[in-house]
Amino acid sequence: MYKFISSLVFAIVAFLPLAAAHAAPDVHLITHYPSFTARAGNSTTLNVTLQNNEKQPALVDLDVKGLPDNWKAQWLGGGQPVKSAMAKGEDSVSLQLKLDIPNQAEIKPYAFDLVGQMGTDQISLPLHVTLSKELPAKLAVTTKLPALRGAPDSSFDFQFTVKNDSGKDVVAQLAADAPRYFETTFTESYGTQELTSVPIKAGESKDLKLNVKTPSAVKAGKYPVKIQVVTNEAQASTEVQLDIVGQPKLHISGRDGLMSTDAETGEAKTLPLVVFNSGSAPATNVELSSSAPSGWKVAFEPKTIEQIAPNDKAEVQATITPSDKSLVGDYMTTVRASSEGQSTSGDFRVTVKTSSTWGIAGAIIIAIAVLVLVGAVARFGRR
Repeated sequence: MYKFISSLVFAIVAFLPLAAAHAAPDVHLITHYPSFTARAGNSTTLNVTLQNNEKQPALVDLDVKGLPDNWKAQWLGGGQPVKSAMAKGEDSVSLQLKLDIPNQAEIKPYAFDLVGQMGTDQISLPLHVTLSKELPAKLAVTTKLPALRGAPDSSFDFQFTVKNDSGKDVVAQLAADAPRYFETTFTESYGTQELTSVPIKAGESKDLKLNVKTPSAVKAGKYPVKIQVVTNEAQASTEVQLDIVGQPKLHISGRDGLMSTDAETGEAKTLPLVVFNSGSAPATNVELSSSAPSGWKVAFEPKTIEQIAPNDKAEVQATITPSDKSLVGDYMTTVRASSEGQSTSGDFRVTVKTSSTWGIAGAIIIAIAVLVLVGAVARFGRR
């Protein structure tokens, strides 16, 4: 008896390493919806996850067992057909199973297995599919670029797709929930005609576009917009986001809005200018420049403004010196303010008058001429 017990214990101890060596790997095929309804004659795609809880990578060959006659199944990974997948240690891989169901398939429940083979080990995921003549109403909205960045005066175009996963044609109503004063319009992806609704056939999809225009004075920040698609029996939505970056907007004028001044030939005239920033971001390194008639001189103090905050202003002194050869009359001088790609300009009218010094000199010359004439008349008149 003792020998029998000893042999039995020895056999168990010897078997334990072998049992441990052949323990089932902690690798699984997982889906959120292992039982679902589909429609004969349609294609459906099921999201599947290969979950590896082991510390070492797992290479898994993918297959489907027990697939009904004339049904077609294809594994997809990253949008491409695949036959195997490798999950890193303690990681997962996203997969898809595409099912093509024939038109003549009988309306009844079906069962088959998704299988993963790892050497001599096998994992499986049972699926149950019930075919129906008509699927319940279902809509899906997807967008490739859910967030766009731009300045307040940019045009934001969001491309999105609406899919009708139901078994009948629908007319989908389109709406956008946007911040106040934002303008939204829907068009077809490559069209210009504005839409408020769109017909979508059963099992098909439509590519559409949402255009968003923002108020010119909108502040920098992130603004969500909700796209809503509604039918009589179903609805779907997705959210996109506008990332508005600040942008300065410059204006230039004379003090109190005056855009004209008087000047004398050859004489410097100082004109106070106001540079205003009505934008949503500071204007930095604002440089002043000008275009004046030939021979004129225009100088600024300061020539560069370090920064003008949003809704703030800065004053600059412009010194304008008309040419000595300028004739009496009106002249236009253009003054510009530029900052990081943003610029503005203003046209100032400068009325040139003759110098008062030359007027006095002219009067003296005329007086001398009169005196000479009077003296000449008096002298020669006696003769």
